[in-house]
Amino acid sequence: MSLKKSILIIILVLLVDQISKVYIKTSFSLGDGVKVFDWFQILFVENEGMAWGAKIPGEYGKLFLTVFRLIAIVGIGYWLWDSVRKKASRVLVVAIALIFAGAFGNIIDSVFYGLLFNDSHHQVATFLPADGGYGTLLHGKVVDMLYFPLWKGYLPEWLPFWGGKFFTFFDPVFNIADMSISTGVGLLIAFNKRAFPKKEIEA
Repeated sequence: MSLKKSILIIILVLLVDQISKVYIKTSFSLGDGVKVFDWFQILFVENEGMAWGAKIPGEYGKLFLTVFRLIAIVGIGYWLWDSVRKKASRVLVVAIALIFAGAFGNIIDSVFYGLLFNDSHHQVATFLPADGGYGTLLHGKVVDMLYFPLWKGYLPEWLPFWGGKFFTFFDPVFNIADMSISTGVGLLIAFNKRAFPKKEIEA
């Protein structure tokens, strides 16, 4: 698979990801949502840290995370270029392109959204507000909106630790970039032998 085709995949994912995020950010206030089906909602939340809402504590935790993401994206980009150069399998190149696109999409939020938008608490944010954004460079929040509460209810009392507690499956809220990363990783797992074929050892 050529580098041009992999770049096209990255551009398409980034466009869908960023268009959806800008729309949500400029159309909803934080916590607002739309129920599409019982098992699917559009719900606007912001993620200040890593996946699953985890955070790095401390004053410079957010800055460290963003810098780490920037370093990681360089590594993923090199992996993609090197895989294309070595004529790796199509599934590997597609998977890396999806992972790169998703990581880059969330990096855009982390790096620039603090400057580009004002706060979304109790109001719909404005793009390029006259009085400045809600944060500084490298301190933006990642916009999430896809919510799939497939099942909600109380767990059986006999379950250890969680018995009798209210439980939602699936609870995390995510975005197109997260889906792209998950799809790329899923391809690597599902088609591991095609993605990383073993070289035959000559006798």
